[in-house]
Amino acid sequence: MPDEPETLEPTARPAGTIAPAAIVAPPGAAPIAGDSSAPGRAHRWTLGLVTLGLVLAALNLRPAITSLGALLEEVSADLHMSGTVAGVLTSVPPLCFAIFGITAPRLARRFGPAAVVCAGMAAIFAGLVLRPFAGGTAGFLAASALALMGIAVSNVLMPVIVKRYFPDRIGSMTGLYSMALALGTSVAAAATVPMTQALGGDWRIGLGVWAAVAALAVLPWIPLVRDRDRGIAGTGTGTRRGAGAGTGNETRAEVKTRAEATATADKAAAPLRITRSRTAWALGCFFGLQATGAYITMGWMPQIFRDAGVPASTAGVLLAVTMVMGVPLAFVIPRLATRMKNQGPIVVALGLCGLSGYTGLFLAPAAGAWVWALLLGISNCSFPLALTMIGMRSRTGAGVVRLSAFAQSVGYLISIPGPLLVGVLYQHSGGWGLPIALMGGLMVPQMIVGTLAGRDRTVEDEC
Repeated sequence: MPDEPETLEPTARPAGTIAPAAIVAPPGAAPIAGDSSAPGRAHRWTLGLVTLGLVLAALNLRPAITSLGALLEEVSADLHMSGTVAGVLTSVPPLCFAIFGITAPRLARRFGPAAVVCAGMAAIFAGLVLRPFAGGTAGFLAASALALMGIAVSNVLMPVIVKRYFPDRIGSMTGLYSMALALGTSVAAAATVPMTQALGGDWRIGLGVWAAVAALAVLPWIPLVRDRDRGIAGTGTGTRRGAGAGTGNETRAEVKTRAEATATADKAAAPLRITRSRTAWALGCFFGLQATGAYITMGWMPQIFRDAGVPASTAGVLLAVTMVMGVPLAFVIPRLATRMKNQGPIVVALGLCGLSGYTGLFLAPAAGAWVWALLLGISNCSFPLALTMIGMRSRTGAGVVRLSAFAQSVGYLISIPGPLLVGVLYQHSGGWGLPIALMGGLMVPQMIVGTLAGRDRTVEDEC
């Protein structure tokens, strides 16, 4: 599909930065350099609305998954799900993220990213409303898929929204919505069962309550639907025309400089072939390996502790501790990452925390349970780091939306087998030694590809 017009700079900029002219400013968004006519009050109001929308959207990107995990036993029994179907249900989220997430760039080009996120929040709301009324497994899966479709496209477009409206605050804004995402994840996991019991014990009510939170997330995006500026996707001629137009009185050096600038702009204007970028592949693999670790932790860590002799109630609290660690660190790590040209050291530090946590689980799971939970919680903060690097590894909005879709789709496809493989190893080996060794072993390639993805370069340089 041909790209839409976009104003481009003729010269390259450092990785992780974006020139004011690189994205056509949408109505009410950050004014471009030299635009003194942008009304400050409308500008502040729009950015405040986008900030609220980001936070509420992030709060709704995981409760559809973690609330179901908390009540999976009750749902399976009531809907007469077999163990195999229940197991497949836990692998549906990354599958939906991979399949539907890849459609986000095309939708964003046609309707604008804010409108697509608004539709995504509406899909989450509709799925969560319909799911409790499902009369069988097929209806339940269909309603869940609808909600997950909304989550998938919103997942991909969150970095795009940040890059577009807050190009000079990528780290802090990514940290803000990553923190909200971690908060929504942990609250839904911890509160769903007690809330269900307080409301009479019906799992349908316990799951349906989260639809009210999703409804709130739709509201801030409604005024932004009209913003259908297509600066996020495409190429253009505004700056290129200036770079390529001669005056007739240029020196040979000036002609050479202008030709080089035009060539650079033409290269940037060419459609990105994202699959040719080694950085994109490294980032996709890093995203997939960190997602594998996160899904394994959410799905199996309580059982590991329980099998080691830790009481069931304590095992649940340990999982909550691991999830809560993402709330403060999800705000700190992106801010730190944007101040560094190379994010490799952060990747390695988080990976070593994960490796230490899994080593502790292997050697003394019960004796140091709280320490291992904390270390794994720190390691899971590779997720906001991956999102931050998506925003930093492209110079343009077009690059960000394509890189985000590619990295997340590839990543979620990679993450699908992980939790299932751990379950198979646990069942056939009769213990947790082999599965934990696998979990720890995956941290090594995660550190390697993460270091490659963290290098100071952009996908435009490689495509």
